Amino acid sequence: MSAVLDRTLTYSNTVPRATVHRAAVCEVFLTDSARVAEDEYLIAAQLPRVHSYYSDSVTAPAAYDPLLLVEVFRQASIYTAHTFLGAPLDDKFIFVSGELDITDPEALRIGARPGQGEIRARQAGLKRRDDVVTGSALDLVLSVDGREAATMRTVCQWMPGDAWDRMRAKGRAALSLTPARPHHTGCRVPSLSVGRTSGQNVVLAGVEAGERGLRARVVVDRGNPALFDHPLDHIPGVLIFEGFRQSAMYAAQELFGLSPRSLLLSRVEVDFTRFGEFELPTDCVVRVVESPAADTVAFEIGMVQEDERIARARVHLTRTGCLMAGAVENRFPCAAAAA
Repeated sequence: MSAVLDRTLTYSNTVPRATVHRAAVCEVFLTDSARVAEDEYLIAAQLPRVHSYYSDSVTAPAAYDPLLLVEVFRQASIYTAHTFLGAPLDDKFIFVSGELDITDPEALRIGARPGQGEIRARQAGLKRRDDVVTGSALDLVLSVDGREAATMRTVCQWMPGDAWDRMRAKGRAALSLTPARPHHTGCRVPSLSVGRTSGQNVVLAGVEAGERGLRARVVVDRGNPALFDHPLDHIPGVLIFEGFRQSAMYAAQELFGLSPRSLLLSRVEVDFTRFGEFELPTDCVVRVVESPAADTVAFEIGMVQEDERIARARVHLTRTGCLMAGAVENRFPCAAAAA
């Protein structure tokens, strides 16, 4: 890390794993940073061209996964708190909300080398307790190989481990939870129906569809190394984002005949309202809020446990182009009138 103005960022090494809360070195994407103003920072990130989770997509043409960008922004938010705001490395973090917008899908095309990302992060607000910073709202802009690709606002808070333990114990006691049991992991939906090639990366099962929406069981597979890089005591945000995306993909195909091959997650707004517990079954409840018009379809999605919402999202999917005639999934015309 450097505090020198106008220094060229480097991509030679990753930042320490602890500063982005990752156990595996291969899951660390940030490489360098510099403070450019009192409340503004530059952060470098290398985007992998191949990744067991983020490269597992049927969307054409090949591009960096928008949820890879979410993870890069998540790491940038935690890294900024530790590096520039004095958050202790052993503090626990809560993400309150996140709003991702893909501003230029063409900037996400995968080239001949790993993408060199540069994030400009600006403080949009700080939370303090007894004059100590305990939370941050960040506006982040990501450029890939010099071309702006996406923006995101993240809001997060942090606290010492003992305060976290008290909070979690109080919340869990109110739910009268029994000892943890494995989440449902069988009968996952076909991988192509949610834009995946590997069944291991499918997080939906048991879908019930209606005329204007659907309900799907969320698979919480703690054996997935990308979703569970290290042990956790709650359902992680990365899985919640994926559940929202896959629910929207499935709904777009089921309700409107739009193939996941031609859909890109172009915008998502997520609010986290309570912890997701491993002991409780988890569902995504999807409602159409914008039928296909031009190239976009939008859904309002709630993730619930026993009908209590743990997170909500508005998800926008944008068509990247019509499929080639004769493709198995494409049973509908390319016209938006398929709605």
